[in-house]
Amino acid sequence: MTRTISVGLGERAYDVVIGHGLIAEAGGRIAPLVKGTRLAVVTDTTVFGHHGDALLDSLGGAGLKIGCIELPPGEETKNFQMLEALSDMLLMQELDRGDLIVAFGGGVVGDLAGFAAAIYKRGIDFVQIPTTLLAQVDSSVGGKTAIDTPRGKNLIGAFHQPRLVLADLDALATLPPRERRAGYAEVIKYGLLGDFAFFEWLEAHGPEVIDGDAEALSHAVARSVEMKAEIVAEDEREAGRRALLNLGHTFGHALEAEVGFGEALLHGEAVAVGSAQAFRFSAAQGLLSSQDALRAERAIAAAGLPVRLADVAGGPFAADRLIAHMAQDKKAEGGRLTLVLARGLGDAFVAKDVDAGRLRDFLISEGATP
Repeated sequence: MTRTISVGLGERAYDVVIGHGLIAEAGGRIAPLVKGTRLAVVTDTTVFGHHGDALLDSLGGAGLKIGCIELPPGEETKNFQMLEALSDMLLMQELDRGDLIVAFGGGVVGDLAGFAAAIYKRGIDFVQIPTTLLAQVDSSVGGKTAIDTPRGKNLIGAFHQPRLVLADLDALATLPPRERRAGYAEVIKYGLLGDFAFFEWLEAHGPEVIDGDAEALSHAVARSVEMKAEIVAEDEREAGRRALLNLGHTFGHALEAEVGFGEALLHGEAVAVGSAQAFRFSAAQGLLSSQDALRAERAIAAAGLPVRLADVAGGPFAADRLIAHMAQDKKAEGGRLTLVLARGLGDAFVAKDVDAGRLRDFLISEGATP
């Protein structure tokens, strides 16, 4: 069964198609969007090894002229140097502004290729074909593109909406278990921030989602995308409600910056720790019950995800360094700390001007050093 969810942005609206066998159908779905005659597929070597031939056969069968750019896999690829190299490779292919870029991979490829599309000749259309659970439920939808810098994650980027998203659930079968668990952190985030019924469903069916049960996986991806599409249509540029989608991210990004962006701590693992911390910090501030915070933590941990600083290799972490990273977060205003906190399960909100002293005390109670 194929499901189509629209991201309602007026003239820039686009569909997110979720189903099986979509890579094989990509040519027929993408060809009508190409104003010119060519497209560049940006992927990484791992994804291309698994699915590249099927995609190229489909695109070629639709009469498209294809250039393929393979990048090294991993978060370390998402930097200025690779953005420059990718931009140069796109220029060597002599794409016109009527041509199109296909981002074929996980969140790293989607973010990097999407940002390159945003700046190539002042903007070129692109399509997302996300191949990880994390990318299918989160990063491929909404038009946020970016690269990392030593000062923080996703600090340099642009809003650039895709023309189409094709989430082929079959691609998830090749994911290592760790990658599936990391993607699940972004799934459960949606229940925690705004849909208690979905959170309860995940408590019961989370293992089936992670194990790749077709029905459970389809429901989890579709519900996640539905929630994100609704929020993005309301608040495209994160001026208000969209910031809720960053539940766990401010804590998590600080940890990623401390350990270095890469395999030591996957983004979804960082979000898992950060989400659990956000609920525990909310409880410490009297915003919700300790029972709710513990229930959130247990639901995340049940998926085999980290929930405590002690679960992250590279510690102990200095509280002041973590807070310094948080102050550089995109949501921070005038150096004031902004966090997504919760009043209950499924009831998150944006807390501005968070007291740094209270946050420091909390992090120390969590095992950070003074």
